[in-house]
Amino acid sequence: MYLGWTMTVVAVAVTIIIGVLLVLAIVRRRQPADPGSLNAESGGMRWIYVGTGISSVALLAMLVYILVTLESVASPAVHPQLTLTVTAYDWWWKVDYTDDPDPSRDFSTANEIHIPVGEPVKVLLKSADVVHAFWVPQLAGKTQTIPGQTNEQWIQADQPGIYRGQCSQFCGAQHAHMAFEVIAQSPADFDAWRSAQGRNAALQQQEADAADIAIGKHLFIDRCSGCHTIRGTNANGLQAPDLTHLGSRRTIAAGTLINAPDHLLDWIEHAQQIKPESLMPDIALTGAEAETLSAYLATLH
Repeated sequence: MYLGWTMTVVAVAVTIIIGVLLVLAIVRRRQPADPGSLNAESGGMRWIYVGTGISSVALLAMLVYILVTLESVASPAVHPQLTLTVTAYDWWWKVDYTDDPDPSRDFSTANEIHIPVGEPVKVLLKSADVVHAFWVPQLAGKTQTIPGQTNEQWIQADQPGIYRGQCSQFCGAQHAHMAFEVIAQSPADFDAWRSAQGRNAALQQQEADAADIAIGKHLFIDRCSGCHTIRGTNANGLQAPDLTHLGSRRTIAAGTLINAPDHLLDWIEHAQQIKPESLMPDIALTGAEAETLSAYLATLH
């Protein structure tokens, strides 16, 4: 932020100075020099030398300041304790949380990044298809995700809150609908969230709903498991978001819709109308199928 304001002030100051000098040059009158004199242009050249020297010193100072500032923000002051891997797809974000000492705590989520407040978080950035760009304007600058390459960035939120992120590199038809959220929580709340996300899907239903939920689960395995994963079931697709804890997310379809039951069914049945050319197909459901599938998805918290 300070670098941006400093460069803005310098640019405005240079523009004003050049404008003033240009006006003075236009209105100032001077006697024509003797064409035969060797010093006919010496006065004008002196000003050019002075102006070039001052400009060179100013630009060199700005270059040093920029390099020092960029170096100071290239790495966090303390070593990050949390490392995430974010993989960009057309048009959504996969977020992998890994725990080296205990791989059983590893899990994946989509389009929603939770981080603890006041701690730097290292983000490894990959792309599964084309060039995208990871950008959370309130937390960090832009970093591209490039196929076959892993880039790095770090983010830190000093206040709890929800920070919107966006792909800022044009990547196709639904580039504008490739958003995500960074949710900054207190360390205790983050640990609770991470612990819950690491568990497999658990069915929590009333006995009266058990039959509908079982039918809905069978329908999901039959229609959706080729692309989606729900840990603890036979659904282990890798081409689309992990839905193990779908109900805990604020949005669906990479920030396109609020996560509500009617929006979720609308997305399932009319994905190509909502996000044309996305890899999510329209899935035709009867009224009974929609009811049972909705009942099952509602258990995924």
